[in-house]
Amino acid sequence: MNRIEHIALMANYNQWMNRKVYAAAGTLTDAELAADRQAFFGSILGTLNHLALGDTVWLKRFAQHPAGFSALAPLSAITTPVDLKQLAFADIRELSAHRAWLDQLIIDWAQSLREPDLDHHLSYQNMRGVANNKPFFGLLVHFFNHQTHHRGQATTLLTQAGVDVGDTDLLALID
Repeated sequence: MNRIEHIALMANYNQWMNRKVYAAAGTLTDAELAADRQAFFGSILGTLNHLALGDTVWLKRFAQHPAGFSALAPLSAITTPVDLKQLAFADIRELSAHRAWLDQLIIDWAQSLREPDLDHHLSYQNMRGVANNKPFFGLLVHFFNHQTHHRGQATTLLTQAGVDVGDTDLLALID
């Protein structure tokens, strides 16, 4: 599997897992989703918001790549989050719709990537305004790893709330 195929696999895994997580979350009440569970982002809803906000920040950075990815153009209509702990979506249904849109955007963008795009360095500022210049492919690996990390927290919180997300292994998508 080459790097482009790996990115496409991770984009599909992201969508597959988010559908499972949101289906599981949808079985809980709004109060159960918003309950403080002593997690990094407080609640299940807080954790899912963090994922959407983090993805938005990274994708907006990726939109600055010299390749000018047209698939990321719709992000220009979205304000860049300033706090990754904010509840941008207090309603799981609105968050779920946004998540589905974001996941399709990620898949469309992943399909537009070309091997030479991965070899660039990307200059960006982190959330504290510190300038960075890092290999683009490494940033993509981080992007998908970040999703997996916090989705793992969300699945733990869902399990603790009595909801089984089911199989979460990437192996399920590997031929």
